Order: sequence, then C-alpha cells, then structure tokens
Amino acid sequence: MNATVSHRAKFGVSENVAVHAKGVRKSFGALEVLKGVDLQVAEGTVACIIGPSGSGKSTFLRCINHLEEINGGLLLVQGDFVGYRLVGSKLHKLSASEICERRAEVGMVFQQFNLFPHMTVLENVIEAPIQVRHEDSASAKRFALELLQRVGLTHKKDDYPRNLSGGQQQRVAIARALAMKPKVLLFDEPTSALDPELVGEVLTVMKDLANSGMTMVVVTHEIGFAREVADELVFMDGGVVVEKGDPREMIANPQSARTREFLARVL
Repeated sequence: MNATVSHRAKFGVSENVAVHAKGVRKSFGALEVLKGVDLQVAEGTVACIIGPSGSGKSTFLRCINHLEEINGGLLLVQGDFVGYRLVGSKLHKLSASEICERRAEVGMVFQQFNLFPHMTVLENVIEAPIQVRHEDSASAKRFALELLQRVGLTHKKDDYPRNLSGGQQQRVAIARALAMKPKVLLFDEPTSALDPELVGEVLTVMKDLANSGMTMVVVTHEIGFAREVADELVFMDGGVVVEKGDPREMIANPQSARTREFLARVL
C-alpha cells in the first residue's frame, strides 16, 4: 500500500477527493485568519470561493499550495500532505526541494500575473518545466506552444510581458501554470486586477479548463462565473466556511443570513 492510499484510509478521505481540509487554522502572530476551515473538493470539479475582504479566502488558497503553513487541522491534496511527511502519527516537515517537487502538482494563478519581465511569453511558460521538472527544451517548447494556442496567444510567443494587455498577461500566467501539468489548479481572484473589458477573455479560458475536467479552486468576485461554471459555491467569512452548496440554488436562496447580506451587496 502506497503512502497516498494509506493517508486517504487513515483520515477517511474518499479516492475521488482532490482537496480535503478539516479544521484548518492559520494565524499571523496574534491574528487568527483561518479558524477551522472544512472543505472537500472532488477531482474534476470546480469550487468557487466568495466572501468579503479579510475573510481568509486567499490565505486558505495559499495554504493548499503550502505557500503558507497551517497551524492546525488537516489539509491533504490528492491524498497527501503538501509540506509534510507522515511518519507514524507525527508530521515531519519536508525539505525545501521536496516541497517544491510536491507543490508542482498544484498550479496557482495570482492576481498580479507575476510573469518574469525579462523573459518572452514562451520563455515564461517553459521556465518551470525545464528548471523544476528537468524537461528537455524541445519537448517543453512543443507543449508550451500547444498551451499558448489554447489560450489564444501563439502570435505573442516572442513578446515580452510589458507589450501585453493585462488580460493577455493573465492568459500567459494560466498557460505557465498548466505547463507543469498540475492535478489541481488554484486561482486567486484572477480577474480583479483587470480592466472590465478584459475580464471576459480570461474567464473564457477558465471556462474551457473547467469543461475539460480540470480540478479548480477559484477565489473570485465574479458571481456570474461562479453561477455558470462552479460545481460548488463556498461562502467564507470570519475565517470559516459559512455556507456551501449548489451555486445556482445558493445564489437564489442562501440559507445563512450572512450569505444573504453579502450577496445582496454584490449582485
């Protein structure tokens, strides 16, 4: 029995669950940002997380990718820990290289694109596969060009980020995340830094990914996108999950008074 199978069995996690969070807590000094988050995301589904600023949405997303270490609870991705190894009943922190290797299974798209300004579009996309996965340059370029075609930017492969619109930069960022062939893809408010007329082109790419069966966890303010694409809508406030369910039903008839108050302000 391999480690992943034993972890799933040990913690009662179903085989089809990509992200399993139980009682996840995270503090920054005296400030407790996550106060016991419970959430399961099945493989091949899209979970959209909404909520007010400061509710812990982005922090939770960063914990899934181990960009932040949790202070309590259980967090498994694809049946395994991201930053730790379980030996007996104790967790042992992985080395930086082991964390990097495991994190490669979880892609992340940020608000601010974070492209390397001194690299062309193509160079941005192939950098991680070559440096982290040690792929040969030719195969990395072939796959990168396929991804750029998928996001509609093959014609921009030799351009630098400064010559791209915000929407184009974010589509490159999505291609860069996909280049690592992740099992789970995280989006942290991917359209919040864009001009309104550029939002649609990014959401179109994300819809295509969802339709292809990519497991996605999306922190977003785009309620229309969540209603149309998400399999589950999650409302967070005060560091906990207040309500979750079918997005259409939840938007039309939220059960929590706090959810109703929030949706009344954003719809």
